[in-house]
Amino acid sequence: MSETHAQSTAFVRDTMLPQMEPPNQQSGAVKWLRENLFAGWFNTVLTLLGLAVVYWLVTHFYPWFRHGVWSANSMAECRTIIAERWGEGASGACWAVINERWHQFLFGFYPPELYWRPIAVFLGLFLAVAPVLFTQLPRQMLIFSLAFPLLAIWLLWGGSVWPIAMIAVGFGLGFALIKTLGGQSVLLGMAAGIVVPVLFWLYAVGPIDAVLTQALPIGLEPVASDRFGGFLLAITIGAGGIALSLPLGIILALGRQSDMFLIKSFSVMFIEFIRGVPLITLLFVASLLLNYFLPPGTNFDIILRVMILVTLFAAAYIAEVIRGGLAALPRGQYEAADALGLDYWRAQRLIILPQALKISIPGIVSTFIGMFKDTTLVTFVGLFDPLKGIPDFIRADFAWKGTYWEHFIFVGAIFFILNFSMSRYAMYLERKLKRDHR
Repeated sequence: MSETHAQSTAFVRDTMLPQMEPPNQQSGAVKWLRENLFAGWFNTVLTLLGLAVVYWLVTHFYPWFRHGVWSANSMAECRTIIAERWGEGASGACWAVINERWHQFLFGFYPPELYWRPIAVFLGLFLAVAPVLFTQLPRQMLIFSLAFPLLAIWLLWGGSVWPIAMIAVGFGLGFALIKTLGGQSVLLGMAAGIVVPVLFWLYAVGPIDAVLTQALPIGLEPVASDRFGGFLLAITIGAGGIALSLPLGIILALGRQSDMFLIKSFSVMFIEFIRGVPLITLLFVASLLLNYFLPPGTNFDIILRVMILVTLFAAAYIAEVIRGGLAALPRGQYEAADALGLDYWRAQRLIILPQALKISIPGIVSTFIGMFKDTTLVTFVGLFDPLKGIPDFIRADFAWKGTYWEHFIFVGAIFFILNFSMSRYAMYLERKLKRDHR
């Protein structure tokens, strides 16, 4: 070995390696079982204990499912059918209550002849979120996504179409002011884009609606909020809360990191106050106290009040999740934005927030799932949620008194399908955005 080679090479083997066994070519189910379930004595013991628990659960609960009755007119008839089929003392599920009252679990007390309206809204929801969730779809579909919330409100609650149209006009007016005045001053454009639409909605919508309704009455049959219930109520509050809490949470997260003392202080106080108060307390505020702060005679819809408080509650948690994503970014990303000459908002939109939101996807989706499940708490403010309100109403009928687990299993299965779908999409989005690991 030359002296130069010795200096440039850390180690050169001068002996032959002993002969080794060929690698294990085993594959298939046996290999999977050995690697995942029986890899060592400890894993083997845990696997056997798990199998014992599963065997006990199946043998304990399978007869109850197997003896289930799907067609009956009462709980007493279910028990009679089970006794005739499986003998005295046999127990089984009375699925007939689900077969008989499924429409109340899904639509609450919404008029049956108007079921086409919530069904149309539910199908429209998929069409509206599709271009947001899947970027390969045509961007022109986002026009329907922007118009869908107002269309959904009109279809669900009915009434005249002109107040909904005036809300759209207010948003258009605010957007035009922001575009027009934003070039001169961002703060002036934002202030005008918020204040002018609010004044328009407060003082101009009423007179314009009265004139248009009298001249050209276009509307649907009104449906009061107390007719909402079941999953129609849960999805309405959950979808509205998800759509509103994410942008509000982003604003609060940016405000908490702002250098402006008042904005930072307000953001911190809001986030810490909301996170320090149970959601049930905020729901009671929405139900009982919110009207005291409104002008006399104001009719503030209970579902709208609940949705506002649920949105604020979720936004506070999302703000902390996004703040964690912002803190995880290296300082070099901010310096790169400054080096490119980008102002604050362009840097956030083009460089900072896309990376922070990608990091925060698991936390954001977990917050959404928790918020959607928390919509069942609206039962404490007199609304008929699918988990307690609707089952209690059904059990109030003497014919179905005694049904219990059937309600929970049916509702839990639907909640699982919806929440599992959200979690799977989050995993798909994480895999799609892992560009730095490809």
